This record gives sequence, structure tokens and C-alpha cells, in this order.
Amino acid sequence: MLLATPALAGGTLQGRLVTLNTLTYDDPAQPLLESRGQTVRVDDGIEFGMGPEGGQNGLDVVPVTIEILPNRIEIGYETGAGSFWPATFNGYVLRFAADCALFTAAHVDAATTTMAVSDADLRVTNNAIFINVAGREFGPKAHLAIDLAVSECLLG
Repeated sequence: MLLATPALAGGTLQGRLVTLNTLTYDDPAQPLLESRGQTVRVDDGIEFGMGPEGGQNGLDVVPVTIEILPNRIEIGYETGAGSFWPATFNGYVLRFAADCALFTAAHVDAATTTMAVSDADLRVTNNAIFINVAGREFGPKAHLAIDLAVSECLLG
């Protein structure tokens, strides 16, 4: 007889459900732009490829690719170039499905990041990471890598 039990995540993001939104605000209660959420299960390869959605308040989603590795997020911009709108927050929110606090730390990998983003632009709250790229330049040479300390939450 086989028993079905959840597997241990082993400190990894592999196999987890994650939802991505882009978000822009000066006042979090009144977003200037909030994209439609996309939800996927983390696997091999690029998880998200977002592009313009039609815009809100004169703003729209910048084309981006996001790959999620076992304990790392890599962000790139294959098309387009410019600067992100300079708001209090303008960036990405990734929310992972987990029954406990999934992240214990997040750090920009300065050795492989070409964007002017630092650890001060990251905010971790239990199962979500907020990545603020407000005012930063993007384009085909722009790359952002974030290393994450991932706890061993059960994978449901």
C-alpha cells in the first residue's frame, strides 16, 4: 500500500506554484498599474514572459522574461529599452504557494546583475518577494539576478 504525502521542498522553489504581478504605485492603496496575475508551477526554463497588456494611467507592462531556479530569480529584457517610471514602487511581485514563511533572505547577485538594483530594492514578506526597479534603465543588456535563502516548507 502506498501513502500519498507531500514532498519536502528541501529549500527549493522547484515545483512550487508562483503568481507574478507587475505593480506601480506611489500610494499602495491606489496602484497606478497592476497587471493581470500569471500563475505557473516552477519548472525548468523560463517561467514568465510578460508583455504589454493595454495599459492603465498611461503606463503598461515592460516586456520581461523571468526564470526561477531552485534558489534564484533571473530577470531579463530581450526587447525594448528605456527607463521604468519613477514611482515609490514600480516592479515585480512574486507570490509563492507555501504553508510557512518560505524566504529567510534575498540578495542581489552583484557579480551577474547589470541593472542599478541593490538589496535595498528587495522586500521579502513570508512567501512573497517585491522587486523594485523604479527609475532603472532596461534593455537587452539589462539583467537582474537575485539569490534567495529558501526554507524547507512542505511542498503541497
